This record gives sequence, C-alpha cells and structure tokens, in this order.
Amino acid sequence: MRMTMDDGVALEVTDTGTGPGLLLVHGFGGAKEDFADHIDALAAGHRVVSFDHRGHGESDKPSDPSAYSLDRMAADVLTVADGLGFHTFRLLGHSMGGMVTRRVVLAQPTRLDALVLMDTSPGPLRDLDPELAELAAEIMLEEGKEVLRPLLDEAGTLESPAHLRLLAERPEMVEYEERNWQRLSPVMWATMLREIVHQPDQLELLAGVRTPTLVIVGEQDKPFFDVSRDMAAVVPGAELVVVRDAGHSPQLENPGPWLDALERFLARVERAPAA
Repeated sequence: MRMTMDDGVALEVTDTGTGPGLLLVHGFGGAKEDFADHIDALAAGHRVVSFDHRGHGESDKPSDPSAYSLDRMAADVLTVADGLGFHTFRLLGHSMGGMVTRRVVLAQPTRLDALVLMDTSPGPLRDLDPELAELAAEIMLEEGKEVLRPLLDEAGTLESPAHLRLLAERPEMVEYEERNWQRLSPVMWATMLREIVHQPDQLELLAGVRTPTLVIVGEQDKPFFDVSRDMAAVVPGAELVVVRDAGHSPQLENPGPWLDALERFLARVERAPAA
C-alpha cells in the first residue's frame, strides 16, 4: 500500500500478519525488502510493517533537500504507525534506521512497547571522516551515481568477510543491492550523508530511555561495534546481543541467530507485566 505523509510524500508500505505492531525500519540506501526473509516468521506473532524511506525504493523521491532529515524520517515512522492504528508498537531500526528510531524513542517514548537498535550508533560515526563524506556528497550531486559507486566500492566502509560470503552464496543479493542503489535519490543520499556525519551525539540522552531495549550488532561490524556496546551500557536494562559471523546486516549474513535473538526478546516483552 501507499501512505501519504503530511508533506505530501508517499511511502510504499507492507503490512503482514496480526497481533502487536512491529515496525522494521531499514537503513541508508536499503529498502523494506532488507527484512523480507523474516517477515513470515515474525508475522506468526506480530503485525509486521516495513516501508521504504522517502528517497528509497518505491517511495517518493522529493528533489528538495529540505524534505530529508532524521527528524523528518522519525515523523514518517510515527505517521505510518498512526495510519495503521498503532497506539503503541515495537520498533526495530537498522543503521540509519536506528538513528531514526532513536529520535522516535527520545521524542515519543510512550508510543513504544519495545525498541531494537541494530547495527547503529547514538551519533556521528567515529571513523567517518567528515571531509571525505562531504566529497562523496558533492560527487553524488555533481557527477552522479556512476562516478561515485566505484569509489565507494573501493573504500569498502561496511565491507566484512560475512558480507562477501553472503554475496558469494546468494548472487541475487548482488542484484538486490544494485537495484537499491539505482532506485535511491541522489539528493536524499547526499543530504542524509551530511546529516549522519554532523548529527549530535545523543548517547547521554539514552540514559533516560525506559522502553525495553535490545541492542544487536554483528561481530564484524567494526564501525558500529563499540558504539553498540556503549548504547547497551547506557540504556537502563538494555540487552546486548553480538551476532557471530555477521557484519553490518546480521539478518542476512547470519539469519538464524539474529532471528532467534529478536524473537526471544519480543517474547520477553510479551510476558512482561504492564507498567
């Protein structure tokens, strides 16, 4: 289905199953299909919703940079939840999606029954050089995807042995990643990269989160590993799960342990007494 946000941007949304609402929020340059392998399993106990962020996949791609920000995407999450009638819901955010969901829990904590921060950070990535990021944004806007893509491939920022193994074992994932790259908006990509680099560090604010929280990270995801530990240490009662033999996308690179950890966490939330 398509859902229209308050600024007129339409998002492509999938809605599967019945039960408590579970929103799965993909990362930078990804798509709702990042979670497709697990929708049926999760839908056995939840109403599972995923959507393409603005500027991604099948959603609208505004040409105005002001249409893109972490706060704007957090508002989209809440608008999707409202449109589906979710007064409260469980929320998983991956990578940039985790930065978006962080904004949701800090702004509207009473809306969430559970929070999953997956391979994400509380602020700017420590190893991401702002000058190189700015150069990449300029190349994207001035010279285009075809020029930028080989430069990104050479840098291999999020490359890991687990991801290379995934591409070798599932050749369709190569095509999937290429399709996502071709469908994303260059304006979105440049704008969001700049925001990711220059966003404030909100680690200390996470100490005020009272939502049951799972922090999950692939053991090979070097840019996000230490900050995931930091978040788990700061959020009261948070659980940290490190997925072995996985990098930045453990739901794809080692799906069994990832799904097991998520389902066990959601089951505990289901059994917990209401506050």
